[in-house]
Amino acid sequence: MAKVFSGYGVASVVLAAIGVVAIVLGALIWSDHRSAAHERDYQSRVLAAAAAWTGVLINMNVDNVDASLQKLHDGTVGDLNSDFEASIKPYREVVKTLRARTTGKIESASVEAVHHDLDVVAGQRPPAPPTLPPPLAERTDTVLVVATSVSENAGNNPTTVRWNLRLGVSDVDGKLMISRLESLR
Repeated sequence: MAKVFSGYGVASVVLAAIGVVAIVLGALIWSDHRSAAHERDYQSRVLAAAAAWTGVLINMNVDNVDASLQKLHDGTVGDLNSDFEASIKPYREVVKTLRARTTGKIESASVEAVHHDLDVVAGQRPPAPPTLPPPLAERTDTVLVVATSVSENAGNNPTTVRWNLRLGVSDVDGKLMISRLESLR
C-alpha cells in the first residue's frame, strides 16, 4: 500500500492548523484588549464627570451659591433633577445663613463594582442598584467620591467638612449626568 501523505505533508497540515489557531487566538486577545481599553476610557470620563460635579458642590460660597446650584441642577437627570430643590435646599440655607467661604478638594474617586454580594440568599439574584430606564440612559455607573472642604464663617475658626458621597452617573445621549446623590456616613 502506498503512502498518501509524506512526512512533510503531515507536518505542513499540523503547522497550518497551529497557524489558524494562533490567528484566531490573536484576534480574540486583540478584541478583548480593545474592549477593556474602551471600558477604562469610559470609566475615566465617568470619574471626571463625578469629580467635576462634586467640585462645584464642595466649593459653594455665599457669592456663587445661586450660580453653583444652577450648574449642579443642569448636570442632573432623573429623580435627582426633579427633586433637586428639595434635596439641595439644606445646602443653600446653610451657605446663605452662615455666609461661608468654602474651598474644597477631591481626595479620591472610584467606580463602585460589587463582585460578590454576601447578603444574597442562594438562588436569588442581588437587587440591581437604582438606575434610569433604558430609553433615558444607556447605562448608570456608581461612583464613590471622598472630598474635604474648609468653611470659614464670618468671625469663626475654619471648619473642616468631610464629604463621602455615592453618585450615580448616567450616560444620557452621550452626555454624562448625575442621576443619584447619596451621602455616606
